[in-house]
Amino acid sequence: MDAGRLVGILSERDLPLIETLPDSDSGEVTVDDATTEQVYVAAPTDEVCDVVERMATSKLGSTVVMQDQRAHGIFTSIDALQILSHVLRRTVDVR
Repeated sequence: MDAGRLVGILSERDLPLIETLPDSDSGEVTVDDATTEQVYVAAPTDEVCDVVERMATSKLGSTVVMQDQRAHGIFTSIDALQILSHVLRRTVDVR
């Protein structure tokens, strides 16, 4: 965030990419250099199925949840898998 504006995201999966940056010392790379500026943003009221579909289609590992220009959290692929697990267990357990 910069002056209340979302400027990017840095995830664990981005960290190995730092070593591949040309002409850079991985120990001196700044967060700004490593941040992904193209961030998928969802609202707290968005349907989970729509968010998950966009994440899968775009091969995104996370979505920043924002409302009124404030970050409320991050919805990750792990969160989506937990929901899927819950749905599958509920479907399988019904006999």
